[in-house]
Amino acid sequence: MKKLLVFLSILVTVFALAAFDPTTYVEATIGEPDTLDPHLAYDTASGEVLFNVLENLIAYKGSSVSEFVPQLATQVPTVQNGLIKDGGKTYIFPIRKGVKFHNGNAFTPEDVKYSFERGLLYDPVGGPMWMLHYAIFGVHSLDELIEEYAKVPVDQIFDKNGEPKAQYKQKMIDFYKDVIDSAIQVQGDNVVIKLRRPYGPFLNIIAHNASWSSIIDKETSIKLGLWDGKADTWWKYRDLQKEKSPYYAYAMGTGPYKFVEWDRKQQKVTLVANDDYWAGAPKIKKAIIWGIDEWSTRKAMLEKGDADSIAVVLEYLDQLRGNKDIEIIENIPQLSVTIVAFSWSVNPSSKYIGSGKLDGNGIPTDFFSDVNARKAIAYAINYDALIRDVLKGYGKRIPAALPDGLLGFDPTLPLYKFNLKAVQDSLKKAWNGQAWSKGFKFSVAYNQGNMARQRIAEMIKMYLEMAAPGKAKIDVQPLQWPTFLDATNRGELPIFILGWLADFPDPDNFIFTYYHSKGDYSSRQGENFQKFVSTPRKELGNKSLDDLIEQAAAETDPAVRGKLYIQIQKFAVDNCINVPAYQPVGVRVQRKWVKGWFDNPMRSGMDFYSVYKEQ
Repeated sequence: MKKLLVFLSILVTVFALAAFDPTTYVEATIGEPDTLDPHLAYDTASGEVLFNVLENLIAYKGSSVSEFVPQLATQVPTVQNGLIKDGGKTYIFPIRKGVKFHNGNAFTPEDVKYSFERGLLYDPVGGPMWMLHYAIFGVHSLDELIEEYAKVPVDQIFDKNGEPKAQYKQKMIDFYKDVIDSAIQVQGDNVVIKLRRPYGPFLNIIAHNASWSSIIDKETSIKLGLWDGKADTWWKYRDLQKEKSPYYAYAMGTGPYKFVEWDRKQQKVTLVANDDYWAGAPKIKKAIIWGIDEWSTRKAMLEKGDADSIAVVLEYLDQLRGNKDIEIIENIPQLSVTIVAFSWSVNPSSKYIGSGKLDGNGIPTDFFSDVNARKAIAYAINYDALIRDVLKGYGKRIPAALPDGLLGFDPTLPLYKFNLKAVQDSLKKAWNGQAWSKGFKFSVAYNQGNMARQRIAEMIKMYLEMAAPGKAKIDVQPLQWPTFLDATNRGELPIFILGWLADFPDPDNFIFTYYHSKGDYSSRQGENFQKFVSTPRKELGNKSLDDLIEQAAAETDPAVRGKLYIQIQKFAVDNCINVPAYQPVGVRVQRKWVKGWFDNPMRSGMDFYSVYKEQ
């Protein structure tokens, strides 16, 4: 009865909204942001809010993923206009004048410098700042950069409180001055960024979809308790915990929308128009991003006109067809993949591995370091049924974690196939037969409200238990989005289902992310995974998978580069490093009164500035 009352109260609140208000846009989606700190946010729900509130130096031009327009810079650097120099190692950004932050503070080149430096020095675990470290310095983390400079392991430099030991304090001050401060410079009205070596995707990495390269107000950030901008304090703010960031639930920038509120109880973010926006006032005066996990509620909101667009469950898309007030936009290209990933070394404190032993009531922390355990999962997913019945055809099989449309994609690589006999055979081989003889129990988690991921988790449970009756015990765990992300970041989930939307349109963004020991998924997959991909192997010419990935990223000949990526993917498939479930094909549903929407595959969610409503 309590659940019914809660559901009815949501409906009453939802339907209290006016059916048509040309000044308000309501988007009914799934879940809520993870954080509003732009240097930690690394999910589409957080990115959508930040996209509308904060701005970058440049932005993508319309639907293009390769052309740019100025944003807070007045020109896009090119070799031709003289703003890319030194063979691609120096980028000059003339900074726009007359722009104000939402609190009235003037935007200056110093804000740009502070924003980039704070992000590089913060570099939270599991966050996006590796991209800027790699683009600018050729390393994958702040720790790697520190160790390169100091010639000493990081854990020897800092004490348990994060302070540099006395003998290293001056070295860390010098590190900031010599490395970070010298890479991001203010020269008059320009910001100059110096790369150690040319890096082709650099402009993609700092374009507007990327919250990690967005600009925050230096003065406000310092007042709120972020890094004070001094060379002798930066380490105090290194890897700050998510909830302790002053920007965890607050955002303030120069963008077309001002942040008003993040209502955690209702999973609702409210934005209002910045009528003083430098590029012109938005037509939509209020934007509401509302996490409504229940499909029937989202559907009812759209049909009644209380939501302008919703997150659609493709399995139920046909329920919306034939409604003269609803527009369905289909076959939207997606540079994205959804995969089933494994932790090869689960956090021992995890509550998702039962007893923690191979005794019929749990699994050991390293259960999925056995390739046969991983293959059992790969064979337990009915991919064709998933795409046909759940995605309604809006997805396609891919052999590895690289989407079709990027260099190196090879449709001739083998695909995992649903096969109960292969599930049994793999389980009988796993752990020298002990998985089969003793039995096992673990949880499969997905983010609540995502029907496709729910179905994958349910398939894993159903077909493992069908293939190994009485031996396999699988719990399906729906988790709220922030809880799900936290659990993966802590390495607590033995199996997790996640998607990856391109940060920049290059194969390295997927291959490095999924398969390199320092990729974003690396810490989630554990130490055994990191050791596996960083160890030289005979079948790879006595190179490690890490070596091949780095070689491919640095290769300038597309033909050679493509062959390297095919070799990498074949190794990943042979060893079942993870299980690609599908590459989505996008579908958008909106009221027909919504005008001006266009797709850009790099964007995190809605661009409210581009749309308006008209009956």
